[in-house]
Amino acid sequence: MAEEEANTPPSVEDDDDNESTGTAAGYKPPAKKTLEEIQKLDDDDESLVKYKQALLAGMEAGTGDPSDPRRVIVEKMSLVTEGREDVHVDLTGDLTKLKSKPFVIKEGAEYKIRVTFKVQHEIVSGLRYHQTTYRKGIRVDKTTYMVGSYGPKAESHQYITPIDEAPKGMVSRGHYTVKSKFIDDDKHEHLSWEWSFDIKKDWE
Repeated sequence: MAEEEANTPPSVEDDDDNESTGTAAGYKPPAKKTLEEIQKLDDDDESLVKYKQALLAGMEAGTGDPSDPRRVIVEKMSLVTEGREDVHVDLTGDLTKLKSKPFVIKEGAEYKIRVTFKVQHEIVSGLRYHQTTYRKGIRVDKTTYMVGSYGPKAESHQYITPIDEAPKGMVSRGHYTVKSKFIDDDKHEHLSWEWSFDIKKDWE
């Protein structure tokens, strides 16, 4: 599936004070609305019409397993590098083993992270993908990507981060750990997981 675009705002940097609440700097969550309320929004406003079309496209009310209360099911994370086969990690199983199986990234290589997820039961507003990267216990990067708002549907969604470039040089080579989480405007943490990658001189 192609990268989601219609209801996906750009990424923003997060600060220390906002990490605990999952609120991106300068971002004010909109008031929560039900499916019925959104469908009745003013049709005279062109921007609202486009928003509704993007959010409600393919929406299926009541979608989801009644015995599973989760609104967002984060299914898979993938390392996407042009010219190479994607590397996938299952996020529905035992997450404690992810850190022991690092991705290998060639120094200076450009890559993206793709997260596959499903929304069920009701609309989820302001989904964000947050990740904090550490090396030898020291934080070296922290970013929050705005994913968007989604209605329930049987089909999975995919979010792809902007292109990132792996550091290069002997000093940058080594092992990195990452803490990731999927959160929303309600400050609900749908999933958090830890994974790792190794920066090496070449692909291995």
